Amino acid sequence: MRSFDLTPLFRSTVGFDRLADMLDSVAQFDPGASYPPYNIERTDENHYRISLAVAGFGEKDLSVEVREGVLSVQGRREDKTNSENPQQYLYQGIAGRSFDRRFQLAENVEVRGARLVNGLLHVDLERIVPEEKKPRQISISTGALSAGERRDGRVIDTKANAA
Repeated sequence: MRSFDLTPLFRSTVGFDRLADMLDSVAQFDPGASYPPYNIERTDENHYRISLAVAGFGEKDLSVEVREGVLSVQGRREDKTNSENPQQYLYQGIAGRSFDRRFQLAENVEVRGARLVNGLLHVDLERIVPEEKKPRQISISTGALSAGERRDGRVIDTKANAA
């Protein structure tokens, strides 16, 4: 794989530390880290769902955590080799290995819950748009300009000009 030296870019930017970290993590992508398979779906304008295929894992084997804008889903199964009756597989095609899957969340996205249904772990997310970033309607007034008001909205102090 090619590696790109982004150091000149980082030297000339201020306040883009998170972007730099994301670029570094993309450069260090491990193609073998594709387990467990997952889907990301948009359920409506502000709601999303991440579904991970975690067949063979129970609620006690899974951990969902959010820290500093990163959603982390971990799966750890207890070791059954030390039990009295160890399982003897003729063929083992269901992966049961431990995993740690991470998702970078946008600034205004919050985790609303997680549930395990039929071997799928569903993590529900919601994008919360602050009031100051929501679109707002501006009323348009119709009428003549008042005395001393210019077309650009500024008011001219007529008393100062008269003196």
